[in-house]
Amino acid sequence: MPAQFDAKTVEQKWYDYWMKNNYFHSKPDHRTPYTITIPPPNVTGVLHMGHMLNNTIQDVLIRRARLKGFNACWVPGTDHASIATEAKVVAKLKEEGINKNDLTREEFLKHAWEWTDKYGGTILEQLKQLGCSCDWDRTKFTMDPDMSASVIRSFVDLYNKGQIYRGYRMVNWDPEAKTTLSDEEVIYEERQGKLYHLKYQIEGTNEFVTIATTRPETILGDTAICIHPEDERYFHLKGKKAIVPICNRVIPIIFDEYVDMEFGTGCLKVTPAHDVNDKALGEKHHLEIIDIFNEDASLNSFGLHYEGKDRFVVREEISKELEAIGALAKTENHINNVGTSERTKAVIEPRLSDQWFLRMEDLVKPAIKAVLESDEIKLYPSRFNNTYAHWLNNIRDWNISRQLWWGQQIPAYFYGDGKEDFVVAENINDAVKLAQEKTGNTSLQASDLTQDADALDTWFSSWLWPMAVFGGIMEPENEDFKYYYPTNDLVTGPDILFFWVARMIIAGYEYAGEKPFTNVYLTGLVRDKQGRKMSKSLGNSPEPLGLIEKFGADGVRVGLLLSASAGNDILFDEELCNQGKGFANKIWNAFRLITGWEVSDAIPQPESSKVAIEWYEAKLQKALLEIEDNFDKYRISDALMAIYKLVWDDFCSWFLEMIKPGYQQPIDSVTFAKAIEMLEANLKLLHPFMPFLTEEIWQYIADRTPEQALIIAEWPKMTSVNEKLISDFDFATEVISGIRTIRKDKNIPMKDSIELKVVNAEKASTYFDSVITKLGNVSELGYVSEKVDGALSYRVNSNEYFIPITGNIDVEAEIAKLTEELNYINGFLKSVQIKLSNEKFVANAKAEIIENERKKEADALAKIATIEQSLAGLK
Repeated sequence: MPAQFDAKTVEQKWYDYWMKNNYFHSKPDHRTPYTITIPPPNVTGVLHMGHMLNNTIQDVLIRRARLKGFNACWVPGTDHASIATEAKVVAKLKEEGINKNDLTREEFLKHAWEWTDKYGGTILEQLKQLGCSCDWDRTKFTMDPDMSASVIRSFVDLYNKGQIYRGYRMVNWDPEAKTTLSDEEVIYEERQGKLYHLKYQIEGTNEFVTIATTRPETILGDTAICIHPEDERYFHLKGKKAIVPICNRVIPIIFDEYVDMEFGTGCLKVTPAHDVNDKALGEKHHLEIIDIFNEDASLNSFGLHYEGKDRFVVREEISKELEAIGALAKTENHINNVGTSERTKAVIEPRLSDQWFLRMEDLVKPAIKAVLESDEIKLYPSRFNNTYAHWLNNIRDWNISRQLWWGQQIPAYFYGDGKEDFVVAENINDAVKLAQEKTGNTSLQASDLTQDADALDTWFSSWLWPMAVFGGIMEPENEDFKYYYPTNDLVTGPDILFFWVARMIIAGYEYAGEKPFTNVYLTGLVRDKQGRKMSKSLGNSPEPLGLIEKFGADGVRVGLLLSASAGNDILFDEELCNQGKGFANKIWNAFRLITGWEVSDAIPQPESSKVAIEWYEAKLQKALLEIEDNFDKYRISDALMAIYKLVWDDFCSWFLEMIKPGYQQPIDSVTFAKAIEMLEANLKLLHPFMPFLTEEIWQYIADRTPEQALIIAEWPKMTSVNEKLISDFDFATEVISGIRTIRKDKNIPMKDSIELKVVNAEKASTYFDSVITKLGNVSELGYVSEKVDGALSYRVNSNEYFIPITGNIDVEAEIAKLTEELNYINGFLKSVQIKLSNEKFVANAKAEIIENERKKEADALAKIATIEQSLAGLK
C-alpha cells in the first residue's frame, strides 16, 4: 500500500473499472427510477469552472441515488448551439479563404458536421476525468436524427394548433451573427453615449424644430416628425412638412398622443424601420418605411455617401457633417440602455423582418401554476420564484426563427409568391400533398416547393430535452419514456432560468401533460476570490483539467463544493482544492493507521474502545440525520461539511485515538472489526463527493467482487440517535482538553501518568471515564466531595478537576506565573467595569456592544476564580 494517496494512478483505474462493469448504465426495471438529464453544453465547448461545479453536483446526486437503491439514470449530451457553432465554422472557412455565401446549404453543413465530429466530444471526455458517472450509452446530441425529428414534429403540431404564426415584425437583429434573436437573448447594459440635438427646417420657411436623438445616423430613414396634438407650441405646424438634413427628404409633420410633451423639445423623429414604437406610429399614420441598414449593420444605398460604412463609423462622421451644415444645435453626454447580443455581444439593431413566432399567452399558464401555485415544481433557492414569476407574467410571443443554416430547418414549404403561399409539414412528401389540397393543383411536385431557409432557435430544440432524450415526442408510449419521465432533479445556472428551465416546463405540460422534473437546483456563478466573474480576458479562470492534475479530481470536487451553497456565487480559491486534497490525504492516512495495527483474537475489548464505538455509532447516526436533511433541502455544501466534520473531527481526531492500541501492542479483533465497519460507513457517505479515493480504499479493505463495489453498495441505514451519549461525550472532551492544557502549560509529558480528582457538582455521567483515563494518561480517577489542596485545578461547567502536584512542577515559579496572570486579568476586569459603570456609555452604546462588554466581564471573573483556586492549591 502506498504511503501517499496518488490520485493520478487511481482515477483512470477506477473509471475504467466502473465503465467495464456497466455501473453507469440504466434500463427500466422493478426499482424506483431517479433521473437527471444533463444541461447539454455547447457541442464545440470545453470544460470551464461553471461546468465543473454544475456536473459535480449532478454526479453527487446521481451517485447518492445509486447507493440508496434507486435505478439511477443520468443522461448526458450536447447542444448544437446554432449561433456559436455557425460562427466558429464561418471563421474557420474564412481562414481557408472560403466565403459562406459562396456555398450551398449542403456544402456548408458538411463543413459544420466535420467541425462537430472533430471537436464535439471534447467536453464529454473531460467530464469523465472529473468522475461523472453518466449513462454514456444514452448520450444525445440535439442534432441527432431522432432529436431533430422531435423538434420538427413539435413545430408542425404547434402550427396546426394555431400557436405558431408567421409575422412581419420588428425583431432584435444581431449584425455579427446576422440573425434575429428572441427578447430573452438581448442583454441590456448602461453605456455612456451622446445626445445629439438636430435641427429640421420647416419646408418653405426659415423656421426650424429641434429634435434630440442618440442615433443621428438613423435620420436617413426618417419618414415623419411627430408632435402631441395638444402641444400649443406647434399648433402652427399642422399640415406642414419638414426637411431631413443631409438627405433633404421632405417628410410630414404628424400629431399623435404617443409623444410626451414634457420630454425634450416635444418633437419626435419617426424612423419606422428602426424602432418598434416608430413602427407602430408608421402603421397608424401610413408612413413610408425606409430601411437604411444591410444585414451587417453597414449602411445601404439609402445611406447616400455613407453607403458600406459601419453604423458607428457613420455616427461619428455624420455628426461632423451635421455640425458643418448648421444642423447640429448641440451635443451632450448621455447614459442609455443598450441592447447587446447574449451570444456575440454585438449591439442589437431593431429590424423589420418576416419571422416565425410562438404564441405564449396560453402555453405559459400551466408553467406558472406548477411553480408559483401548486408547488409541483420547486426552485432551490426559492427566492428565484420572484424572477420566474416576473418573466412568465410578462412573457411575449417567442421569435423562434433564426437566419442560420446550422440547426433544424423550419418545415415550411413555399409554392408561390404570396405571404400565405406555404404549407407546414414534417417532410417534403407531406408538404406536396398539403400544397395540392390547399391549391387544388394536383400537378404540384416536390420541385415546385422551396423550404424556408431559416433554422429554428436552439432553445426551441432544447426545450424538449427531458422528453426527447427518451423518445417522448416521437413515441410517447415507449417503455423508457413511461419509466424515466418525469425526471427528478435539474441542476443548472440561474442565468438560463427563463431561456431553458421555464421553457422545458412549458413544453412538458404541453406534450406530456405533466412536469418535466420535480426540483430545480440553481447554482451560483464561480467567481475569483476578489469576487470577479471568471473570464479569459481577466486571466483569472484556472484551467479545470490543470486543477485535476494538480489536486486530483476528488480534491477539486471537494474544493468546489465546500463553498457552493445553492444560488450563491462561489468565491473560488485554489486553496479550497488544496484543502480537498488534504482531506483526501487525511482519510488515506487514517485508513493506513487502522490497517497497520496488529489484530489479536486473544485479548479482551477495553472498556474505552467499547464506549468509543457506541459513541461513534451515535455520532454517525446524528450526522446521517443532518446529511439527509441537507440533501432534502438541496444544501449540498452543508451535507459535505457535515461529512467532513464527522470524518476529520469525530473519526480521525477522536474515535481513532480512543481505540488506538498502546505502542507496539495489538488491537482486539472486536474493536478492529468495528473500526473497519465505521470506516466503510464513512466511505459510503463520502463516495458521492470523492468517488475515486473511496473506491480505492473500499477495494483495499477486502477482495470484492464486481457486485460488491462501493459504487453500488448500500447507503447507511438510519436508526435512532442517542443524544445523551453524544452530550456526555462532549462533556468528557472538555475534561480531556483541560488535562491536555495543564500538561502543555506545566510541561508534563503525556508519557507521565497523573492522578485526577473530581468534585462532581454537575453530576456528570461517568460513562466515558475509561476514555478520559486513556486519553489523559490518568493513573487514578477518583471522585471527591471537596477541593484538593496542593493541586492544579480547572473547571468544566460547575465540576472541579484537580491534578495533584508532582515533583515535575516548580511550585514557586508556577505561583509567580499565576500571580502575574491574575494581576493582568484583574486590571483588564477593572477597565471593563469602569466602562460599564459609565452611564453615558451605557446609554449611547449599541446593545450588542454592551452585551459584548458584559461577556468580557463574566469571562474575566471566571478566569480569576480558576486562577485563585489554583494558587490556593499551590500555597
